[in-house]
Amino acid sequence: MRETLDPWLFIYVSYAMGVIGTALMVGWSWLGMKAAEARRDRSRER
Repeated sequence: MRETLDPWLFIYVSYAMGVIGTALMVGWSWLGMKAAEARRDRSRER
């Protein structure tokens, strides 16, 4: 019986971290874009 770690677990975790990190960055950028558009619209009203 071998007591080694399964290397596929690390591969799955690294892919999950990449996908989650990408989704968080997209969401953060989208929120920043919406805030910038709202600031632009408020400045045009003045």
